[in-house]
Amino acid sequence: MGPLRWLPLLGQLLLLWPPAARPAGPIRAFVVPHSHMDVGWVYTVQESMRAYAANVYTTVVAELVRKEQRRFIAVEQEFFRLWWDGVASEQQKQQVRQLLDEGRLEFVLGGQVMHDEAVTHLDDQILQLTEGHGFLYETFGIRPRFSWHVDPFGASATTPTLFALAGFNAHLISRIDYDLKDAMQEAQDGRVLVPAAFTGISICDEVALEGLQFVWHGSPSLSAEQQEIFTHVMDHYSYCTPSHVPFSNRSGFYWNGVAVFPEPPPDGVYPNMSEPVTVANIHLYAEVLVANVKQRAAWFRTPHVLWPWGCDKQFFNASVQFDNMDPLMEYINNRTAQFGISVQYATLNDYFQALHDSNVTWDIRDHHDFLPYSSEPQQAWTGFYTSRSILKGLARQASALLYAGESMFTRYMWPDPRGTLDPTWALQQLRQLRWAVSEVQHHDAITGTESPKVKNMYTEHLRMGMLGVRKLMASIALHGPPVPDTATDGKRKISTVASSKEVNKFQMAYSNLLRANMDGYTRPVGYSASVYNPLAWKITTIITLTVAFPSVSVTDELGHPVSAQIQNSTKDPSAYELLILTTIPGLSYRHYQVRHARGDQAGTGELVAPRANTLKFSLKLRNQNTQEGKLLVPVTNDCYTLLFDQDTNMLHSVQDRQSNHTVHVTQEFLEYQANGDVKQGPISDNYLFAPNDTAEPSWEAVGMEMVAGALATDIRQYFYRNITDQDYIYSIHTRLAHVHPSLGGELLCQRIEQQYRVGPLDLNREAILRTSSDLNNQQVLYSDNNGYQMQQRPYKAFKRNPIPRNYYPMVQSAFIEDDKSRLVLLAERAHGVSSQENGQVEVMLHRRLWNNLAWDLKYNLTLNDTSVVHAGLWLLLGPKSTMTALRPRSGLALQHRPVVLLKELADEETPVHI
Repeated sequence: MGPLRWLPLLGQLLLLWPPAARPAGPIRAFVVPHSHMDVGWVYTVQESMRAYAANVYTTVVAELVRKEQRRFIAVEQEFFRLWWDGVASEQQKQQVRQLLDEGRLEFVLGGQVMHDEAVTHLDDQILQLTEGHGFLYETFGIRPRFSWHVDPFGASATTPTLFALAGFNAHLISRIDYDLKDAMQEAQDGRVLVPAAFTGISICDEVALEGLQFVWHGSPSLSAEQQEIFTHVMDHYSYCTPSHVPFSNRSGFYWNGVAVFPEPPPDGVYPNMSEPVTVANIHLYAEVLVANVKQRAAWFRTPHVLWPWGCDKQFFNASVQFDNMDPLMEYINNRTAQFGISVQYATLNDYFQALHDSNVTWDIRDHHDFLPYSSEPQQAWTGFYTSRSILKGLARQASALLYAGESMFTRYMWPDPRGTLDPTWALQQLRQLRWAVSEVQHHDAITGTESPKVKNMYTEHLRMGMLGVRKLMASIALHGPPVPDTATDGKRKISTVASSKEVNKFQMAYSNLLRANMDGYTRPVGYSASVYNPLAWKITTIITLTVAFPSVSVTDELGHPVSAQIQNSTKDPSAYELLILTTIPGLSYRHYQVRHARGDQAGTGELVAPRANTLKFSLKLRNQNTQEGKLLVPVTNDCYTLLFDQDTNMLHSVQDRQSNHTVHVTQEFLEYQANGDVKQGPISDNYLFAPNDTAEPSWEAVGMEMVAGALATDIRQYFYRNITDQDYIYSIHTRLAHVHPSLGGELLCQRIEQQYRVGPLDLNREAILRTSSDLNNQQVLYSDNNGYQMQQRPYKAFKRNPIPRNYYPMVQSAFIEDDKSRLVLLAERAHGVSSQENGQVEVMLHRRLWNNLAWDLKYNLTLNDTSVVHAGLWLLLGPKSTMTALRPRSGLALQHRPVVLLKELADEETPVHI
């Protein structure tokens, strides 16, 4: 749920409009009772269950049983499953089954949540949909046939594709750009004047445009019969019943009032309860409802009007709701000739069946999405693409770990389990993380638009689920199937299940890894590292461990030395980073032993990992006069040459060695300043991005050091807000691996890995990384829909709010290109991305905001995020043909990196030969 503060005013204005010409024939109003229940947002799931969610299902079921003309649609499954498993009686469960059989209760959408469409990954959309649909099929033997995606902040083309492939018959959305929705409402004749920003041609163009109902072909790569779906866009009233009633300053058609947290009021009296329907006022209620139905009817091609009855947290007292609506609907139906409409309770099946029976030929919409979303001229909902970046990163990490855990467990169990691992316990660990990852896909979760306590709830659920799956994977890695023959000499060892003590050693290794220099802590002699590859193909990559000693030997399962590199840690000055080169077959794992070497190679016979050399450069001011490009330091592997300018400590250019083409590339951090006072103009918040002006550089000086080793060279740049500061505010750690592509290291060689540190930010700042190049992209950006397919994003010259309205979500990848080269960015979490100038691509990395908007203050939605964000991107550069093939595989390699399971070694432990 997002702010709906504009609805009451809009309702008043629309009621004053002259009635439009309605479609020919009698108007049928399909009144669809529903309750919008956010899985989180302002209150936690448990608070919502206590305050209203459980009562919705308890009272709705009771009221549907009372009168057979009543209907209700149930949407998200998390609350329903909690009610079903923990609240519902056997009698209520039987009543639900009967209502479903009779079609009077209908599950629509049916996912665990109503997922966000802008910043969720396709894998996670499928997961949460499967989680909800699986429950419905196992419990009732049914599957939903219609979507109800009314509250996500913009509409992705991935969602209709997914829903079509999932067997949905129709798709329903609501939040699309206000300008475009205005135009679509007037587009019944197929041609309409569309604002120039949506056409890119002139100030206003008469173009063909589908209306609010069309058939959407969401994917250009699939056949129409696979992925086309009828789509209904809700009109300007959104999914809520108009709340304004002229004769009552309460809440219109919501007779049960507003939910009270955390516990319902003991006297049953709720605030803002609407005036009951009486003989004295029923004609007034009827006139308002009829006028609204007629107004909506003018925006659609058939005389069938979907009239949603409900809003957030409604129907927690369903008896009050139905007991007031029943006589009102009867009153209207008894005067159909006078009013010109009939009304009936309906499910989505009832409504869409009526549309189908009308035999209308609908317009076709292609694969373009409805992003970004603006609700008003100065309210571009593009800030949430980046809000709460840490939660976005954790959600993706949890998703990747779940995938790894499920594939490892499947490999352990098939074709028959080895050892005595309890499958029931294992499935419980996976199920807990499946629930948590599904939950956080909610449109007020991964979006970062929730209150702090709800963010903490999501985080806790994810971390607990991840802990359980790590325990499962550790148990399998200790005593699971043997490593494949390609990693051994054919010897095999089958063991029994790992003990709890052994599994706990894996978990303790993470918390103890950096404690070696603490008083009273016994330094371990080393670690056992089990490294699992969750991808289906063999990979060659570098894993990085943090160790407490500078002299290290690394051996594999057979005791053979392994290529490695040791260097100073960027996280802890008393620790070291150990880089290990590993090659792992698909869905397999390797075991390594990392030991503290007691002497040098000559004295002990151990092969000690070589120490990387560190070269430090003096601090450079941002605006100092230099001869740019005169003192360039190259960093080279077989795929790229990176050139860094000693006079500026900045990246200067990147050469793609395959094509021998050099692109000038620079990177720096900038900040947008946001207004925090609503009296001074538009504000940025969790949802909205409303900068005061263009972004400004946020640093005064930059330091640089290069750490060169046999496996990789790291370039570390540190950006200081002021030259006198002791601590840097931003950093870029760039890694170029020295692995020949012909040795299985193609993907590793052809990527430039970057890690960023951002924060803590000053108040009301929004931080971006801007990469500027000499590519002639003409401000055309490509960014992905949910890690699935790319969308072209030409810069649109909006007269109002052009900067935020040209921001788009980057879930996994984005690129700019010209006729020679393509520069690709791959992300391990969602960000906002834009091309504001030719050759530029900027990625928003972090936001810290506070404002005095009453809405945000009331619900603690001010996003005063003081955290430090550690985000990462991989950069790829080369000809279009090469990048087209490389981008998808590299994106998977970033999303599903090897999982490392550590265990401390005791002195007496020796290498394990498998």
